[in-house]
This record gives sequence, structure tokens and C-alpha cells, in this order.
Amino acid sequence: MYGHAPDADGLVEVHCFYSERFLVTVHRDEAPSLEGLRAELAARPGAFADGVLILYRVVDALVDGFFAVLTRYDERLELIEEAMISRPSDAQLQDVFRMRRRLVTLRRTIVPQRDLFGRLAGGVAGLPGMTAEAERYFRDVHDHLIRLGDQLDGQRELMTGAIDLYLSTASNRLNTTIKQLTVVATIFLPLSFITGFFGQNFGWLVDNVGGWGAFVGLGLGLELGAVFALLGFFRRKGWF
Repeated sequence: MYGHAPDADGLVEVHCFYSERFLVTVHRDEAPSLEGLRAELAARPGAFADGVLILYRVVDALVDGFFAVLTRYDERLELIEEAMISRPSDAQLQDVFRMRRRLVTLRRTIVPQRDLFGRLAGGVAGLPGMTAEAERYFRDVHDHLIRLGDQLDGQRELMTGAIDLYLSTASNRLNTTIKQLTVVATIFLPLSFITGFFGQNFGWLVDNVGGWGAFVGLGLGLELGAVFALLGFFRRKGWF
């Protein structure tokens, strides 16, 4: 069995040795899901005299610990999507990729357990001391594992949608930047032509430009007129 643990991989492996007379659990990492159950059993020693029901309580506590993890992923993903819309960054995309990898690990952990408890709930496999009542309890654990599998699939789709949202937002921002650069390049194009024309015809300027007014009109007036004409055209098109 696997449950949730607050360590590096977020998982704790729990081995259960069970018979009708005893139940032994072995785990290296801390198991918060079992701490509360251990305190409850110690406070009510006669409430769970049936060994198979104690086993059910153990596996049920471990399975239910996954729901809190998926809830935190939902909340984290919602915050990331909101940040992507306003200001996308590579760090947000890396967070989504990390969560997707964690979901893959969780799925590899949960699916085999779902199949195992499906055999128990369906009567294909049995446990010592299994009763009809206990079988219904283990069927409930199987239902929880099915729900977890469905939530994992749903969250993977949501994360795929978040990646698409990031790529779409980044593409839109890139298009805006390209449009701005195109406007700048287009403005400098006629300026380059005008200055090049006067540079190539410097002799004509010497013979025909005889004062400051003519210089301003030909040298600066044409350039400023071309710039303002282009800006007016771009504004009518809605390019900026």
C-alpha cells in the first residue's frame, strides 16, 4: 500500500502483514494518515475487535490521504492559470510540468491498488476472516480508488489545457512584439529612402538649396511628413 507523506517524493510505502489474529504495518517514512488512526484505536481498544475491519481502516486512511494531495494540486493549478493570463513565465510552465510528473507517479501507484481491491471487492481474491460486511467496506475503498483515478485523469487534462494556455498567451505576446517591431521598421524605411536620396544627390542640393527654409522643408519636412503619415495609417488600422 502507498499513502501520502510530507517528504521528497510525497509517498510512503506501507507493508501490511495480516492474519485473523494480528496486523503488522511496516513503513520507513512517516505516515501521517496512520498516526490519527493509531491514536483512535488506542483510545477505543474494544471498538475494532475484528482484525479485517482494522485492516480496512488502515487502507482506507492511506487511500483517503491522496484526496488532500489532489485538492492542493487543483488550487495550485488555478493560481498558475490566473498568473499565466496576466504575466506568463517559464517558471509557471516548469511548475505545471513538475505537477504532471507527480501525477504520473501517483497514477502508477494508485492503479495497481485499484486493481487489487477490485479483486477483493468482487470476490475474486479473499482475506482471512473476510465477511460480507467487511467485503462491503473494501468495496468502498475500491470506489475511492476509482474516484482517485478519475480525478488524476481530469487533472492531467487540466494541466494539458494549462500548457496550451501558456503557449497561446506566449504566442499572442510574441505576435504583439513582432507587430511593434514591424511598425518601427516600417517607419524607418521611408526615412532611409529619403536620406539616401539626398545623400546620392548632394550636388543637386548644393545648387538648389540656398537657405535654411529650403533645407528644413526638403531635409526635415519630408521625413517628418512621412513619419506622421505612417503613424496616422497605423492608428486607423489599429496596429498600436
